[in-house]
Amino acid sequence: MKAFSDKNGATVKINTVDHNTFQEQINNYLQGRPDDVITWFAGYRMRFFAKKGLLGDISDVWTQVGSQFSSAMKKASTGEDGKQYFIPLDNYAWAVFYRKSVFQQHGYEVPKTWDQYVALSAKMQKDNLPVAFADQDGWPAFGTFDYLNMRVNGYDFHVSLMAGKEAWDSPKVAKVFDTWKQILPYYQTGALGRTWQEGAQGLLQKKTGMYLLGGFVSQQFTNKEDLDDLDFFPFPEIDSTVGTDAVEAPIDGYMMAKRPKNEAGAKKLLTYLSSAAAEEGYLKVDPSNIAVNNGASSAGYNALQKKQQVLIAQAKSISQFLDRDADPTFASTVAIPSFQDFLKNPNNIASTLKKMEAQKKSIYSE
Repeated sequence: MKAFSDKNGATVKINTVDHNTFQEQINNYLQGRPDDVITWFAGYRMRFFAKKGLLGDISDVWTQVGSQFSSAMKKASTGEDGKQYFIPLDNYAWAVFYRKSVFQQHGYEVPKTWDQYVALSAKMQKDNLPVAFADQDGWPAFGTFDYLNMRVNGYDFHVSLMAGKEAWDSPKVAKVFDTWKQILPYYQTGALGRTWQEGAQGLLQKKTGMYLLGGFVSQQFTNKEDLDDLDFFPFPEIDSTVGTDAVEAPIDGYMMAKRPKNEAGAKKLLTYLSSAAAEEGYLKVDPSNIAVNNGASSAGYNALQKKQQVLIAQAKSISQFLDRDADPTFASTVAIPSFQDFLKNPNNIASTLKKMEAQKKSIYSE
């Protein structure tokens, strides 16, 4: 904000609210007297407020800055009406993380297909290296479901399901859980009592073979030697007609209020925030994320950041993560307990999905 002010001779007033309070109160906030520019998430959570008429159309800003972003970034910033309401700032990829030295030691090869992935998991189990899995907080399992659904049914179906337009008790969703069941025997036991940080520690200590998580897993690798040994591969292909061009990479950024007090100033600020310079400035403060502007310098990136950047840039479609792509109430009160029920009782999935569909109907119709 200081850089923008210095460059434009304008004063930016910053209103800081703690994350959870802001997230819980944003609906009322946007209906009251919001600030001109608001930080938020791309995808459904942005579309939800755009559809309610609570955000300002910034398509004219995108006309100026769109060439700096991939088509996937534009799609994630676009409302149901085809207009843009969001400027992306940074993101990070979800992928399968592993230690290069462990793969080398056991002669493991990076799997390209689901069958190879399951076979590798079985091999790891024989070597006393279970697949890392942690779901004490409920949300980490979303990443596995999202990738399985996008690989089995495709990105468009996934987005429609998240938006409440598809049935949870449909054969398509049942197939996702049937596929998931194939990998369950190879997971670490006691996943529901383990945090993601503890899951990452297992990978760090070479007690597990691989771990599907976001790039933030590297926060647990504080020693440079360990960090240099950390690598990842994209979630494998399940159906060749669907492919692997959808990547789970939550995007953070900015929106404009429906009636900003200074619309010209707000759009000028959003134009600046879309720039490579703004993203580079931000990443100096928060080096765990990835810039989303195609022209932003990656000179200061570590190997993992560079590899995530390539994976995200090549994606045709980007999903945000279930609790960002779906109704937040549905995610926390329905999806978390339902997925945990599945992990405890995988053979009861039909009744679980039936219950999820009934709950979805009441939540999405509100």
